Amino acid sequence: MSDADLWNDENETEEEPVLARRRVQDGTEMDITPMIDIVFLLLIFFLVCSTMSQATSVKLPPARHGKGVDEQAAVIITVDGEGGESKARVYLGDGTTGEMLPDDQAAQEKLIGEAVERGLRDEGKTAILVKAARGVKSGDVERVSKAAAAMAEGNHFYLGVMEVQ
Repeated sequence: MSDADLWNDENETEEEPVLARRRVQDGTEMDITPMIDIVFLLLIFFLVCSTMSQATSVKLPPARHGKGVDEQAAVIITVDGEGGESKARVYLGDGTTGEMLPDDQAAQEKLIGEAVERGLRDEGKTAILVKAARGVKSGDVERVSKAAAAMAEGNHFYLGVMEVQ
């Protein structure tokens, strides 16, 4: 028998085809890209559909402990919220018994600066006390405080909440 016959005899036997074994993967990974896409879509949906609250009012509890300010040694400026929706009224002095300042903000700041400077220099006062009614907007208190604090270098500066009866 020749080599060619041997070769043909071996190939003529019918055997099942040899299939490659599948590899068993130990650490199968999950594609999380679609999940990230869904999370971003939900985030965009809730941002677009939600309404933002402009300003939330916070009710602060009354102070239980605090150091009192000697009103005789302080220049007192009162900010009253009775002006309605517009600007708050500002008085030089304690409560509404003091001198009411004009509604013009520039004139108010100038008069506040002059009153603080006069009180600290001429009257020998050592502190500045800004009293504000509970309903006064913080922007009005900040504006008055900045005008008063500009002259208060080296002196004590106090803010107080005034209870309106």
